Amino acid sequence: MQDHVIVRLEEASKYYQQGTMEVRAVDGLSFEIHKGDFAVLCGPSGSGKTTVLNLIGGLDAPTGGKVFLEGQDISLLSRSRISIIRRDRIGFVFQAYNLIPVMTAYENAEFVLTLQGVAESECRERVMEILKEVGLEGLENRRPDEMSGGQQQRVAIARAIVTRPAIVLADEPTANVDSATADSLLALMERLNHESGITFLFSTHDQRVMDRAHRIIRLHDGKMETDEVRN
Repeated sequence: MQDHVIVRLEEASKYYQQGTMEVRAVDGLSFEIHKGDFAVLCGPSGSGKTTVLNLIGGLDAPTGGKVFLEGQDISLLSRSRISIIRRDRIGFVFQAYNLIPVMTAYENAEFVLTLQGVAESECRERVMEILKEVGLEGLENRRPDEMSGGQQQRVAIARAIVTRPAIVLADEPTANVDSATADSLLALMERLNHESGITFLFSTHDQRVMDRAHRIIRLHDGKMETDEVRN
């Protein structure tokens, strides 16, 4: 599983102008994420973790260097083409859940499939299967305001994986839940990684996430400090 490269950064940089100062959020970063990785980007605030996820997810374009997703340099693509790749090949899990409040759990999980034009019968089969897999069977008709934070994050995970993406990018996914809920969410994502081979890349400050990671990439001032692979 580890020989298939999903993501590759080659001297990727992202610079911002703050007044007269140039801020190097990401500064010549190079690494690969392989199929089946359960990897973490960690480091202090301002180390570049979220910016790296935004570059990989096509939400931001690099100032310099290259970002490859499944062998394709996404930094060369048009915004419309990147939007299609983001829809079809990348799952996102955010700390704020980012669910659509007027939609039920089922509808939130189904949303991207409908954008892809998946037939209604297949949508239903896939969504119900995924909701069951993430522990939300029987809650499919609840809206976000009728669910706990942990349940909302499970909907977000279901939405991220129902499209069978190449990679799931999770930005501080345990930040807004209590310890017990965080542990159960991490156990769920670890099981999805182990049993279904789903590739995860987290950005986090949370030691619990780091303790479960199979690989830890430590960043400081936009540069890599260490890249530790665990058995």
